[in-house]
Amino acid sequence: MALFDLSGFKSYSELRGQIFPATQTHLIDRTSHYSFGTKTQEFAVPLGVEPSGFLKSCSRDGGVSINLNHGTTTLAFKFRHGVIVAVDSRASAGNYLASNDVNKVIEINPYLLGTMSGSAADCQYWERLLAKECRLYRLRNNHRISVAAASKLLSNMMLGYRGMGLSMGSMICGWDKKGPGLYYVDDNGTRLSGRMFSTGCGNSYAYGVVDSGYKEDMTVEEAYELGRRGITHATHRDAYSGGVVNMYHMQEDGWIKVCKEDVSELIHRYRKGMF
Repeated sequence: MALFDLSGFKSYSELRGQIFPATQTHLIDRTSHYSFGTKTQEFAVPLGVEPSGFLKSCSRDGGVSINLNHGTTTLAFKFRHGVIVAVDSRASAGNYLASNDVNKVIEINPYLLGTMSGSAADCQYWERLLAKECRLYRLRNNHRISVAAASKLLSNMMLGYRGMGLSMGSMICGWDKKGPGLYYVDDNGTRLSGRMFSTGCGNSYAYGVVDSGYKEDMTVEEAYELGRRGITHATHRDAYSGGVVNMYHMQEDGWIKVCKEDVSELIHRYRKGMF
């Protein structure tokens, strides 16, 4: 008993009283993942934890200030031969560079791609969940989901958790019966269709390069070069972008991975106009 007192050991009943509300007498069955079938949208979190309340507590006077700073550069554009998707590979947490080899393109299925910017955990969780829903749609209807419908599913998921601290800016790219499709979806549930998008803190640099060289009737090689150049210039100007350029080409018969090239080598190729 003396050892228990010295170590601060608490009994199960005491610990349970601290974690769960006093009125709660039994555990509640909760979904282990997001589901469109439930009346109230929810995903698995520890009982007694409310995400939006936790975030508010961190920003109150006297609380711990948590700055969710992230950095990346992703771009995608449509042209005559499909959709080009190019991303950098640096994962940052504030001033800390966590990894230099993250693939920020999520391969949803052979005809759909999603990009990641914001919180890597949020993007990976929700886009993998989107991949599950797209697969279920194929099994139920015996045909592929359209790019518009897939982006709408992701947008609806985000709307259900609006204001709860998610951090995500994604581009959903694909090919369906209407041809190539490109949509932007973020954590507020915003959903936009367009010919060109760039996300992340290096997006202004990428936009400048792509805007200056974009043409609807580009050849495939010209499009590859433009995507590489856009990411390379952005990594040169933005400290939170870097690593390698991962580039994909969405075609009528599915996507292909074009390249994985080190930006430190590409900078020398595109040196003209940089310095």
